[in-house]
Amino acid sequence: MKEYNKRCYKGKNIYVGIDVHKKSYSVSCICDGTVVKKDTLVANPKPLVDYLRKYFKEAKVYTAYEAGFSGFYLHRCLVENEIKNIVVHPASIEVSARDRVKTDKRDALKIAQQLSDGRLKGIHVPDEQREHYRSITRLRDKFMEQRKRLGNQLKSLLAYYGFMATDDRRVSKKWIKEVLELDVPEEVKYCLKTYAEEWLHINAKLKELLKKLSEQADEDKAIDNMYRVVPGIGALSARILSNELGDMRQFGSAKKLYGFTGLTPSEHSSGEHRWLGHISHQGRSILRKILVQVSWLLIKRDQKMRLFFDEISKRAGKKRAIVAVARKLIGCIRASFLTGEVYVVNKGMI
Repeated sequence: MKEYNKRCYKGKNIYVGIDVHKKSYSVSCICDGTVVKKDTLVANPKPLVDYLRKYFKEAKVYTAYEAGFSGFYLHRCLVENEIKNIVVHPASIEVSARDRVKTDKRDALKIAQQLSDGRLKGIHVPDEQREHYRSITRLRDKFMEQRKRLGNQLKSLLAYYGFMATDDRRVSKKWIKEVLELDVPEEVKYCLKTYAEEWLHINAKLKELLKKLSEQADEDKAIDNMYRVVPGIGALSARILSNELGDMRQFGSAKKLYGFTGLTPSEHSSGEHRWLGHISHQGRSILRKILVQVSWLLIKRDQKMRLFFDEISKRAGKKRAIVAVARKLIGCIRASFLTGEVYVVNKGMI
């Protein structure tokens, strides 16, 4: 039997890096700065928990894995079994410029080493209900992309055969009806009909999803209403923000919230010089899109935000100014959740 199987880890801290794949978990375990075990297990939380209990009985086990396709199911299983786990953003894992070899075992070891050194911070893990709510808005995003792609494919096919080449109208049920009435060859009509049926099917599903989101809003009224009171945030936008951000109490500071939404400017500093560049674009782009769109409407109704926008646009331009307004807005909404006071529009003359 190998030496590490005989060791006693009672009272020790064990740091475990997990590289998650569909069929396997690669694990690396570190104790007192030394790698004590490496293994590949089947991708199932129960064998992993049994493995950690078997080899590290009476030890304090800390685990970490990258956020990704596997979601938070593994995290919840580990936590339920009293194993302290964090889910980390892949970009937060340090990679050496000379590290040109990438394998599952190396990735697991890298996570374990940085976890043992205290260099990893976990992302926020939503509660299961919030995650279930979120699945509906994300499904809608995917269906929206599919519908748009099918519309473009319809127009491309028409343009290829010289029909309606200059038609730039939005694809709709009325537009599709006109397309299907065109006098085109039978084979082309078959292709058009196939695309049209797919488009109409997804369009119908999108309407069903809107009903589901409306039901969600009724169940999640307390959080939903805090977003809805802001001018420009409608029912759909409020649902997306609610599902992605919740009540924002998970963010210890406004700075962390800005970083999560990708609204923090990139920075390059050297000596006495400090240069702020474009925003980081981390997080989901849909959040930035909504906040920027709402900000354009808000500066027309809120004098304080308008003055803030004008001040920044003079020195940095309108695009950067509206991003700054979006950043300020989400900070104000977070403050509303913390204080319990809804967002109030400053209606002074603009």
